[in-house]
Amino acid sequence: MKKTALIMAGGQGERFWPRSRKALPKQFLSLTEDDKTMIQLTVERILPIVDMEDIYIATNESYKALVKEQLPLLPEENILCEPVGRNTAPCIGLGATCVSAKYEDALMIVLPSDHVIKYTDIFRETLEAACEVAEQGDNLVTMGITPNYPETGYGYIKFYTDQVLGQANLVQEFVEKPDLQTAKAYLDSGDYLWNSGMFVWKVSTILNCMQEFLPDTYAGLMRIKDSLGTNAFTQVLKDEFVQFTSVSIDYGILEKADHIYTLPGKFGWDDVGSWLAVKRLHETDEDDNLLLGNVIAIDSQACIVKGNKRLIAMAGIKDLIVVDEEDAILICHKDSAGQIKDIIKTLKDKEMNQYL
Repeated sequence: MKKTALIMAGGQGERFWPRSRKALPKQFLSLTEDDKTMIQLTVERILPIVDMEDIYIATNESYKALVKEQLPLLPEENILCEPVGRNTAPCIGLGATCVSAKYEDALMIVLPSDHVIKYTDIFRETLEAACEVAEQGDNLVTMGITPNYPETGYGYIKFYTDQVLGQANLVQEFVEKPDLQTAKAYLDSGDYLWNSGMFVWKVSTILNCMQEFLPDTYAGLMRIKDSLGTNAFTQVLKDEFVQFTSVSIDYGILEKADHIYTLPGKFGWDDVGSWLAVKRLHETDEDDNLLLGNVIAIDSQACIVKGNKRLIAMAGIKDLIVVDEEDAILICHKDSAGQIKDIIKTLKDKEMNQYL
């Protein structure tokens, strides 16, 4: 069966402020040592499986030029610009609708644009196995991540160890982000995976689920499909999309549907959700500091520092995050990394939009 892919690239990456900005969010930045951006790496790792002409990027209009610049071989009509953000279910529905207009049916791989995969070959093998399970019936397949520590920032997938299809296990339930004690119990049990947000299914399967569980969204998607290739498409897309309920694919579909399977992934996955995660992507010095750019550190431990043109010199500090950009400097304790969102809110409240 034909394989297609939808890469979701509409987020603003606020937890990476001040490096990630509204005009240049995380997925269009290079956070690894190969100088390739995150969206470029996402496309590159699936190209042996999916042809470039069958890869779709879901983003918003303000990022269309960035997508074209960073992915020049991608057909322009494959850049799907959402008029407004409506979470992942309408986004995935739009992708499935466009694919269904091109092919009678096809497999559809859904991936975020801003994850890091260390072991590409293992990832591709796992993805191929997921495609085989999705092709066998009306199965919804998620690629989970085998946890190696009790993470409280991810949702989890509980699976049946004794109900298997191919290399996949039948999903018992999706669970929300746990507290530390619960996360430790999940880790010890051996039958929970991190929910990575990576999926595979037939286009017909996911659209049938939309029709059953999100009928109003499905009806709007069909009106959008009818307008594809006409002069009315842009206006119909806008008119319908703004009316969609904002809902995640997990809540809108996966928590209600049957025939959901998961494959345990062991391919060095990281969602790079904050500055704390960058430390996992690079080597640290003998004092457990990650020092990037024009930085010197004396008698300092366990810091994450991203320099720019100016020299950053530090002495006698510990557990800080320091990020220097041309117009803004972030300084926060590692334990306070979650408060970057509060900085963003304050900037919005004060209408200091030049820093967003």
